[in-house]
Amino acid sequence: MNKLQICILGSTGSIGTQALDVISQHADRYEVYALTANNRYEQLAEQAHRFRPAAVVIANEAHYEALKALLADQPDTKVYAGAQALEEIVEAGPIDMVLASMVGFSGLAPTVRAIKARKKICLANKETLVVAGELICQLANEYHAPILPVDSEHSAIFQSLVGEDSNEIEKILLTCSGGPFRTMTAEQISHVTAADALRHPTWDMGAKITIDSATLMNKGFEVIEAKWLFGVPVEKIQVLIHPQSIVHSAVQFRDGSVKAQLGVPDMRLPIQYAFSFPERLPLNGQRLDLFQKPLEFFEPDMQKFRCLQLAYEAMQKGGNMPCILNAANEVVNLAFREGRCTFPRMADVIAGTMQRATFDKNPSLDTYFQTDKEARQIAAEMLGA
Repeated sequence: MNKLQICILGSTGSIGTQALDVISQHADRYEVYALTANNRYEQLAEQAHRFRPAAVVIANEAHYEALKALLADQPDTKVYAGAQALEEIVEAGPIDMVLASMVGFSGLAPTVRAIKARKKICLANKETLVVAGELICQLANEYHAPILPVDSEHSAIFQSLVGEDSNEIEKILLTCSGGPFRTMTAEQISHVTAADALRHPTWDMGAKITIDSATLMNKGFEVIEAKWLFGVPVEKIQVLIHPQSIVHSAVQFRDGSVKAQLGVPDMRLPIQYAFSFPERLPLNGQRLDLFQKPLEFFEPDMQKFRCLQLAYEAMQKGGNMPCILNAANEVVNLAFREGRCTFPRMADVIAGTMQRATFDKNPSLDTYFQTDKEARQIAAEMLGA
């Protein structure tokens, strides 16, 4: 069997490192062709020494010389730097699939290039579909590039739909842990810090996505993502707070039947399923014990967690509004982590940016980049006011 060649965009992040663990468990099937990172050049060099890829790319060009020096003993691994190199590497002929696990808007351009190169996309960068879902779906169809979801919730929906091609979806049930502030009052939430928010009750994730999970913006993004991935209007996507994070999501069909995917909170499972679909491969790790704890479900509080409501509003407005939502969120998320913004203020700034930024009902790829820049400036100005 020829080994499938994989490019990992964002190999030093949570998803990237777990993907490398999956690849190491199935070294007879998969091989790393390229690894990329933004700033963590030392970790990238360690990964390159272990997996010996054909190429590595460090997005921050300031780290190029240091990375090159660390890999001087490995001349077969080419070292590149910069945003353009990041976009170009995904087009390399030997690559079979691209794991898009970069965080935020920065994942859009390389994912578009990978789709146009007809690569299989294993999508963990939810912002790509949040910002430009309609365009991405059009391109994937035009270039016959399959997109397989890596988010645990969307993987669960995807798995629940296998074998149901001709059956109508009545409702998607998108589960959510509720984050660390689920049981707090609005008054208590107004005083929380980034350190509090980063203590997620069930998942081990990067800082940005952990904050998004605390505000429920992450779930709002996943609602938008589910609309594009599965062709279901947002009115048919229901969010359920499920603190145990065992039911990863479910699909309700028109006969009332509900199919769900259950498992322990381990991102290696959806990563591996995206790599191996339609096969299921063995995976080392903890197994689900349904005797351990009860399964609970609650409705989300849209007033306490306004970001989820804002995401629904952005999707219903359409056009470039989800792009505005995402740009403002990236600005306030960082500001909150740096102590420059309170938890409730994040939603205020996002809502204000959505009102002030230029709306375009039919955006092009260039429009998305212009919108992202404008919305970031507006959000930054509001934070400074």
